Amino acid sequence: MTAAMSEPSSHAVRPAIAVVGLVKSYGANVAVGGVSFTCARGEVLGLLGGNGAGKTTTIAMIMGLVTPTSGSVHVLGADMARDRYTVLGRINFESPYVDMPHRLTVRQNLTVFAGLYGVDNVKERIAQLASDLDLHDVLDRPSGKLSAGQKTRVALAKALINEPELLLLDEPTASLDPDTADWIRTHLEDYRKRRNAAILLASHNMAEVERLCDRVIIMKKGRIADEGVPTDLVARYGRANLEEVFLDVARGTEVPA
Repeated sequence: MTAAMSEPSSHAVRPAIAVVGLVKSYGANVAVGGVSFTCARGEVLGLLGGNGAGKTTTIAMIMGLVTPTSGSVHVLGADMARDRYTVLGRINFESPYVDMPHRLTVRQNLTVFAGLYGVDNVKERIAQLASDLDLHDVLDRPSGKLSAGQKTRVALAKALINEPELLLLDEPTASLDPDTADWIRTHLEDYRKRRNAAILLASHNMAEVERLCDRVIIMKKGRIADEGVPTDLVARYGRANLEEVFLDVARGTEVPA
């Protein structure tokens, strides 16, 4: 096992995520079959793969929501099987597929989540997010009455409420118009630089991945099929862009010699 794949040492700078030999089985069905990788602090790591590749299950195990069948997950130095409660306040998650309670207003929802994450000065933090994410006009509107773009900005506000050191994103710009999607990506880039935050990004938008990610992991049938810097993968496969590389991996095309 290489040093990059070994469990984090207390004497070294610990990565934001260290996954070693991660397996999740449901009976005879193997959802994730022995995955190992790290994500450094300040790095944006793309987690790619078709539907059923194991991305969502991997993210759920990193968050401590799903117990691995075997293997280990360390997040910000904490073993998520034993000590996840020591770091939950330092991470957060965003997905447009996870709705907030519809009857609560945006302000009420953000207040609830701020309390769950132990955020101090809640009113000031919500005011700052409203300014940063242009939410002033919707703060007192029920969350169920928002447009897709507004819901995405509110979901991002929820994900940033505790200024996380690790941000887990599952299709953060799905179904958004190009202008709103670009706005979200720019905000994520700015947040990463300002906070030196690590970001794990699961996305099917390869242009988004090429723009945001320092490295990518491509999963297929619960395993890592390939990984590397996007430009390096494009060059190695002899393709024009990452989407063509993704299709080669998904279809089992051989890498050119």
